[in-house]
Amino acid sequence: MPFKHNANRKHKFGKTKYKVTNWSAYNESLRRRGDITIWVAASVATAWFAPAGKRRGRPCIFSELAIETCLIARSVFGLALRQTQGFMRSIFGLMKLALPVPDCSTLSRRAGGLKLSPPKSKGARAPATLVIDSTGLKVFGAGEWQKTKHGTKQKRFCPKF
Repeated sequence: MPFKHNANRKHKFGKTKYKVTNWSAYNESLRRRGDITIWVAASVATAWFAPAGKRRGRPCIFSELAIETCLIARSVFGLALRQTQGFMRSIFGLMKLALPVPDCSTLSRRAGGLKLSPPKSKGARAPATLVIDSTGLKVFGAGEWQKTKHGTKQKRFCPKF
């Protein structure tokens, strides 16, 4: 039989076994995977709705800021449009913001006219910070938010013993 011909040479090397020796650090790293920090500026509530347009027809309800914020959150977390709508609804609910969220058809229709910056790669293991301000949603790595807000990056002193 052909499948038995190479059976004696099949697992030449043993499978590598990984052992976790520091369970507390391992558990904490798994917990940190789910951490999310979101900053919403006070100016977002005023810029969330579209200004009155001069064109004929029904005016837009949501500004480009609102659409771009939802679409960047969608690309960062890899969500479908309906999931994006629910995610943004839950974020605003947790933050007790009384802002409506664009529905999935509005997001789909208005996405064509926007130029979105690609999100950072998912390969980075450093914690990320989502910042929503009047210019839109941005994803910052560890320390970038402090650097852009305060001008310098705050570093902690850790003596080595």
